[in-house]
Amino acid sequence: MPGRPPTDARPPLLIACALGIERFALRGGGRRGAAGPRVVTLRTGMGPQAAERALTEALSEGSATERSPVIASGFCAGLAPGMRPGDVVVAEATRGHDSASAETPCRDNGPLLRALRERGLTVHSGLLCGSDHVVRGAERAELHAAGAVAVDMESAATLRAASAAGPRPVAAVRVVVDAPEHELVRIGTVRGGISAFRVLRSVLPVFHEWHRSLLLPWR
Repeated sequence: MPGRPPTDARPPLLIACALGIERFALRGGGRRGAAGPRVVTLRTGMGPQAAERALTEALSEGSATERSPVIASGFCAGLAPGMRPGDVVVAEATRGHDSASAETPCRDNGPLLRALRERGLTVHSGLLCGSDHVVRGAERAELHAAGAVAVDMESAATLRAASAAGPRPVAAVRVVVDAPEHELVRIGTVRGGISAFRVLRSVLPVFHEWHRSLLLPWR
């Protein structure tokens, strides 16, 4: 089939994010990454519905990324007291904004956790909760009380769609752009947003290494 990768080819890593600024950071600030064409950075658009549609299309049968491992990345809101912009969240599992949503476990996140901590970053691990809107104030505290360490709008939908398209390693790695004591109004216009952007750009080599280390049933 035209456009279909060879059966023995190692699929590229698919990094999914919502915003243009996130995609810019995750492509190395416009510089070609060392992994070259083995990494595809997909901008899904904002919200769980947009993320699910984009992932389903990207992983459709016959596409170059059909069997790809998937990382959901970008910015998030921290929920735990003491979190600061620039902290990194590595999900143990994601859960959608609907309280009835099943969790998607992230079973292959150990190498990501170790590599990020070795870089001297402050890393949190736990449940990454989904939302269909920006979460602030009391709602942030409620989600933390329910067991989540961070929230964003796309990760849960991204990993749900990725898992539904076929077995593959999935992970969610997000950089805190605001937190209970550091709420931001606009990304990129204050110091916290700039700090989060720099950290997001710096984690790209860790994603490349995670991709290289995976032992997948390529055939």
